[in-house]
Amino acid sequence: MECSWKTVLLLVCASLGIQYTAIRSLRASLPSPCPGGDLCPHRDLKEYGWRSLCDDGIQPPGTSHFHSRNHIILFATTRSGSSFTGQLFNQHPDIFYLFEPLYHAFTNSSTRLRKILDRRALLGAYRDLLHNLYNCDFYFLENYIKPEPRDHVTGSFFRRSSSSALCSPPVCKELRDTEEPDEIWCSKKCRTLNLTLAARACQKRGFMAIKTVRIPEIKDLKILSEDPRLNLKIVHLVRDPRGILASRMVAFMDQFRAWKIWNATGRRPHYIDLSQITRTCQDLSDSAETGFQKPSWLRGKYLLVRYEDLAKNPEEKAKEIYKFIGLQMDEKVRTWIIHNTNRSAIPEGNYKFSTTRNSKATAESWRLSLAFDIVQTVQTVCNNTLYLLGYKPVNSVTDLRNMSNSLVEPRNFLPFL
Repeated sequence: MECSWKTVLLLVCASLGIQYTAIRSLRASLPSPCPGGDLCPHRDLKEYGWRSLCDDGIQPPGTSHFHSRNHIILFATTRSGSSFTGQLFNQHPDIFYLFEPLYHAFTNSSTRLRKILDRRALLGAYRDLLHNLYNCDFYFLENYIKPEPRDHVTGSFFRRSSSSALCSPPVCKELRDTEEPDEIWCSKKCRTLNLTLAARACQKRGFMAIKTVRIPEIKDLKILSEDPRLNLKIVHLVRDPRGILASRMVAFMDQFRAWKIWNATGRRPHYIDLSQITRTCQDLSDSAETGFQKPSWLRGKYLLVRYEDLAKNPEEKAKEIYKFIGLQMDEKVRTWIIHNTNRSAIPEGNYKFSTTRNSKATAESWRLSLAFDIVQTVQTVCNNTLYLLGYKPVNSVTDLRNMSNSLVEPRNFLPFL
């Protein structure tokens, strides 16, 4: 029986790969119906269910415009501070920011397939989607949005309210030009999203930033990084794995129920699952090592940022990030930092993805809530990752709870130029 399941799994993977390759080959072989030619790589094939901007006469950026645009990817893992960091891009008036658009490609696959397929099975789809979005082709995203958009209008765009560009005129007509977009207000007032208007707004901005936690390792971005048209900058956000685990235990209570029982009772359940934190640490260290090796495809395109450094000195680190991407930090960004990094009260709205916090206090707050036995377990599993990224281990409860002694070693991660 075990053998037959392996055979079925291999056949499923092979079938998906063949279908994906066939679709790409078919699209590449057909003549382009739009004036952009190869600049409109994912053209409208209605008989196959694929859409492109060309269908509505919206010209995707030409070669000269594509070269003039700058593209940023915030590469992170879940609960690493990426929502907070992403807002540093979202607040700039010249940056078109999207919060985790790859969510649509991930959730479009069936629950059963997501469980049995290797997490790299969707990498081809992820990269295609990123490339099209960087080209301001929002129609391509319609292939993944459920329910399917009608007339390029959807009410199911994931975390639309986290993008000020999608909550501002002309994309959101309910907001007046004199008003500032607000995340809570947007989710209530902006209603459906017109993807045609979103594409036009995207084309008018000189920078585009996308946050993603779906791509396992930095080397999986090599194809995009080597594309000279993208001019891609990679901001690699990392966090202490102990803090990541503590945050996941709060945000995903059902998934981490056994960990919460352990943390509350001090008794380790027999069925505790170490695979997720082990994989997270492996991905963190593999990606960091790739960056530290300074391959040619990352030259001038890679910056590693520790969440703890950003949380403790947000304005200083934000300036470093903006210098790396080649853009002057706007006063709106500075104002947002001041207003959103010194609060102690729990904010309104969706707390799981909240970006309002007392950043200095939350950077290492996991030390007050995580049991010492759990901390020791993570340190054993993630020893190499902690050492590589400059996080100190603790050897006693006293060391763990002593907040006056930071566990973050001073490091200066300079961009690879």
